[in-house]
Amino acid sequence: MYDKDELDRIKRMQKDWEATTLKQELEKNGEWKPEFKTLSGIPVKRVYTPLDLVERGWNYTEKLGFPGQYPMTRGRSPTMYRGSIWPMWIYGGFGTAEDANKRYKFLIEQGTQEIAVALDLPTQIGYDSDNPLCRGEVGRIGVAIDSLADVEAAFDGIPLEDILIFTTANAIGPIFYALFTTMGEHRGIPVEKMHLNIQNEILKEYVARGTYIFPPKPSVKFSVDLVEYVCRNNLSDNVYPYWFCGYHMKEAGATTVQEMAFTMADAVAYLDELVSRGVDINTFHDPEVNLATSIDFFEAICEFRAFRRWWAKVMKERYNATNPQTLGVYFRGGSHSSNYTAQQPLNNIVRGALSVLAQALAGEQTINTGAMDEALGIPTEESHQLVLRTQQIVAYESGIINTVDPLAGSYFVEALTDELEERATELFNKVQETGGAVAAIESGFMQSQILESAYQFLKQVESGGRIVVGINRFQVKEPTTVKIMKVDETVEERQINKLNKLRKGRDNDKVRTTLKELKGAAIEGVNLVAPCMAAVKAYATIGEMCDVLREVWGEYKPKGLW
Repeated sequence: MYDKDELDRIKRMQKDWEATTLKQELEKNGEWKPEFKTLSGIPVKRVYTPLDLVERGWNYTEKLGFPGQYPMTRGRSPTMYRGSIWPMWIYGGFGTAEDANKRYKFLIEQGTQEIAVALDLPTQIGYDSDNPLCRGEVGRIGVAIDSLADVEAAFDGIPLEDILIFTTANAIGPIFYALFTTMGEHRGIPVEKMHLNIQNEILKEYVARGTYIFPPKPSVKFSVDLVEYVCRNNLSDNVYPYWFCGYHMKEAGATTVQEMAFTMADAVAYLDELVSRGVDINTFHDPEVNLATSIDFFEAICEFRAFRRWWAKVMKERYNATNPQTLGVYFRGGSHSSNYTAQQPLNNIVRGALSVLAQALAGEQTINTGAMDEALGIPTEESHQLVLRTQQIVAYESGIINTVDPLAGSYFVEALTDELEERATELFNKVQETGGAVAAIESGFMQSQILESAYQFLKQVESGGRIVVGINRFQVKEPTTVKIMKVDETVEERQINKLNKLRKGRDNDKVRTTLKELKGAAIEGVNLVAPCMAAVKAYATIGEMCDVLREVWGEYKPKGLW
């Protein structure tokens, strides 16, 4: 990249510059020597030059290349947003299916291209709405879904061929695939004409969220059942059966390095299971990864560039993948919304705009950011509209879509990209040494790492070492003027009434038969997608199906804090 004489000149110039400017700073500021680090604690130098890349043995072909080509650092598409602007999505849902349906139609009118179904807590952990354990939780943090009837109501009047549908079902991913495809079948729309996306990523639940049901090993098996089904039936072009997801780990306090390493470890656990079944890795198209976009602007951008290159390397070297659709990771972006504050909530508009900009500069395939009132409750229609307008302004007015990977070649960006990949690889290797992701979860290794990082971050905020505007600096006493949405108190009663009506009107003999067959398949250890679809078509409830699987696999009881 540079000949020896030029590098020597740069070294001399840098040495002279550092001596002169450092003396000037000390004369001006005394002995003040601030330490600059990324949010993950990676030291940041005062200035970066070609020397920072040369010293790493950096070369264009190995580290950068061209967009759409290995090593994929610059993006999985050769044209990126010049070909088409990213799909804009909003995570939403609350109350009953009918309540959520109204919000989904509003979001489509405002320009969203994807419907992201937020599920309430009972649905996520496989309980029906009338279970006594669910009192006070029905329809609160998402929409209550008990059966196929609710899914059909949630998407009533919504054109299934024109919009991508996805949900964060994790412990019950195959069941939601069955719900969505059966809904389409009832409307005369085959799965080949739909666009479905099931998060179906259970391992991160044990690490960060807690919405698991079964122990890790059968849970991985259940998740991979859906991936195997999609690959063997050639559905990979329109069904995303997985999000390899680190987003929630970062929301729980993980550093960027931990998020990268643990996400890759989880992905490898699933993919090892997949290929052990004899599935060709090249039939797994568009592997989707969801990482949180840190408020640390450049670290966020570099994380996605580093992970994209690392993913391609792992797919090629570990699994012998050759298909560009397998080597190129599909990024589903999301803002690091735990950075949003209840204090001065309008400030979150700025945080959201920075997130969208970082995601776009990182070359993500779809982009999302939290609503300004997310720290206060379920977003209102107005705040959801503002989220979409933020993305639309960045996409259509800023000019950043004009070229692919515009930050490539920046000495700082490339050095930080390398550093993140190296640190994440080192931590990933430690997970593998413990026996892989499942063993690291069962031993508490991942959880303890994230807990420590969350604790250290909190200490920094409380001490003032890490400034959070409105929290430990620039506070003001002011009443909250933002309108806060409240879920209708009748939601639980309405949902239970619908559930009782469903149970009385369906063919209960058929329900019992399909549940017996599902249990038998689980005992036998075969793929469970087809038995789930049969039960769904009989209008068996999610709780009934999960209870059958609980009888076979049991429930996971964590050992406690580590």
